[in-house]
Amino acid sequence: MRIALGADHAGFELKERLKGVLEARGTPFTDLGTSSTLPVDYPDYARKVALPVSQGHAERGILICGSGQGMAMTANRYPGVRAAVPFDEATARLSREHNDANVLALGGRTLDPAMAERILVAWLETPFEGGRHSRRLEKIDGPLFP
Repeated sequence: MRIALGADHAGFELKERLKGVLEARGTPFTDLGTSSTLPVDYPDYARKVALPVSQGHAERGILICGSGQGMAMTANRYPGVRAAVPFDEATARLSREHNDANVLALGGRTLDPAMAERILVAWLETPFEGGRHSRRLEKIDGPLFP
């Protein structure tokens, strides 16, 4: 599994911590920035992660900003990207099982770092269930409602 990883300044410290989790698991990733806590614009980093996921160059992405919300809103504008903002292990698992979330958006200012690690592991380890959930994803990816 190839993972694209990115954060803005508010997510930088958590990104660095989660890199250790990915390395310990042997999960390949590409760090697409930012490289410090100096202020940057989160949409720039959401794009850096969402685009390779959308184009099939990365299977999944991880984005971190202050709350995770801005990153998810931006990433979800890219075709085929399904970014979720889980707040615990259960919602991380459900985002994978039911929604086949391929981008994980986390809040560097809202999550305890240990919880963020548990969310990441649950999200990485949970497969998509398919079945009735596939039909629902086809509706998301299909034509927009009138």
